[in-house]
Amino acid sequence: MSLQQATRYTGYSWMILVLCSLGMTTRTHAQTTPEALDTVKILVDFTQEKGAMKPIWAWWGYDEPNYTYMKDGKKLLSDMAALSPVPVNVRAHSLLVTDEGPRAALKWGSTNAYTEDEAGNPVYDWTIIDSIFDTYIERGMKPLAQIGFMPKALSSKPEPYRHHWAPGNEYGNIFTGWAYPPKDYEKWAALVYQWVKHSVDRYGKEEVESWYWELWNEPDIGYWQGTTEEYIKLYDYTADAVKRALPAAKMGGPETTGPGSEKAAEFLRTFLDHIVSGKNHVTGETGAPLDFITFHAKGRPEVVEGVVQMDMGKQLRDINKGFEIIASYPALKELPIIIGESDPEGCAACSEQYYPHNAYRNGTMYSSYTAASFARKYELADHHGVNLLGAVTWGFEFENQPWFAGFRDMATNGVNKPVLNVFRMFGMMQGLRVAVNGEQTSSASQNLTASTNNDLAYDFMEVRDESVRGEKPDINALAAKDVHTATVMVWHYHDQNKEAPASPVAVSLKGIPADQVLLHHYRIDDENSNAYAVWKAMGSPQNPSQEQIRTLEKAGQLQLLTSPEWLSLQEGEAVITMDLPRQGVSLLRLSW
Repeated sequence: MSLQQATRYTGYSWMILVLCSLGMTTRTHAQTTPEALDTVKILVDFTQEKGAMKPIWAWWGYDEPNYTYMKDGKKLLSDMAALSPVPVNVRAHSLLVTDEGPRAALKWGSTNAYTEDEAGNPVYDWTIIDSIFDTYIERGMKPLAQIGFMPKALSSKPEPYRHHWAPGNEYGNIFTGWAYPPKDYEKWAALVYQWVKHSVDRYGKEEVESWYWELWNEPDIGYWQGTTEEYIKLYDYTADAVKRALPAAKMGGPETTGPGSEKAAEFLRTFLDHIVSGKNHVTGETGAPLDFITFHAKGRPEVVEGVVQMDMGKQLRDINKGFEIIASYPALKELPIIIGESDPEGCAACSEQYYPHNAYRNGTMYSSYTAASFARKYELADHHGVNLLGAVTWGFEFENQPWFAGFRDMATNGVNKPVLNVFRMFGMMQGLRVAVNGEQTSSASQNLTASTNNDLAYDFMEVRDESVRGEKPDINALAAKDVHTATVMVWHYHDQNKEAPASPVAVSLKGIPADQVLLHHYRIDDENSNAYAVWKAMGSPQNPSQEQIRTLEKAGQLQLLTSPEWLSLQEGEAVITMDLPRQGVSLLRLSW
């Protein structure tokens, strides 16, 4: 059949016939209703390079540091390390908190690293911190070492110290004696100095120089019960101690909440002003050491008419404002930026039971949101010309909790959730990012364009400003190329978690330097790479058998949609079609 003959057909049937006539690849999925939906055409040009495919996703963090060396904690950290071609960076709260009662609980952890004897002399005990960092180092991971919170013996208001928060409780109740400034800044500096020095002695100078050290968490809200100036003073003492112990150590901050809030933006600016031109509280000189800059960015889901509705735009506006502020400081613009927590909302330990808007966490909405939001982080960094190094996903695991309880975590009872498989996909995307757009230039492609949707529904600015609330979903892609591989991640996302038909998608590829490629097509949806769906099909058991657990563990891994196959290309071009379910994610990996 000729292309002219094919134009007598309409819609998706026309697309299939044209692709077959060109010798290209066609794929279908039983859930689609192609006659009722327009085909979304995604155009990937591997000759148009956009910048490095930095592994900004290879960063995780969590509130409860003592889960690190527990059974399921170690298992999940091993999974995280295995999926990444580069060392994964890990950030945890409460590394200097004093023991009071059980070490591990929701939003609580302790190491007892610092106490004092009866005469007020420091007593250092690195046993628990070593257990945490050993677990990372054994897996080739790197600490984003958070210096905090305040040991009880140093707190200017030590009582009450231990909180006993649980889901459903008032969040502000957690801000107890550990959140206060020190009563003695010199003793605090000595603690920091000894910690860094001990780390060098234990792990070696070269290893510790590869870590990132930072001060505190969200000092613009209740996590810091002092003033902005007191935080800056603490930063000066901390940075000085870190650099005295290890001059080449990388020191950063201030880990504020989202700069979309004017209070957080003001705190960030005040901190950066001090770095550039303030009087140092320790040296009396101008400024303070700063090797990287940190702030947070969160979305804001809610339940609307009984349906979870995400707000990706809120998270992207936080990022956009943070980048804008940093870019306004010429002396700091080139510094690496780490978004120290970058998530759909703000409380990992708040379960679905008490917070119904968190119902997105177990299924594929979390995974599609992750794919779509990380792609826009790259684009926002490009837009502002800043150096985005990492974006920390604040999600780990919660030891000995009910199965699929709706925490923001990567795994439940040792079984990976669908969201972790997005990071497995990211782990295969290396090299350089390339252009994804709605235009094609080859003659065959121009003919193919006639009956298909030529524009992607959302660009990064639209998602930033409006989120994904329109009639059309966000069906888009992120693509990269390396020496002998090319990868395309495609998602079908919408802020509203309503049922919707799968969408026919045609991914047109251009500029592949090979005549033949091997295609691996990975998928996350209700039927693939989804332990939650399998668990529900089992009847949602809270005490699954060992055989059921093995089945769930297998279902939690990233799965191929189809068997690998060789594709022939015409002048470096091909079209791959698929039916992509709502909140689904595909990864096309081409190798030659």
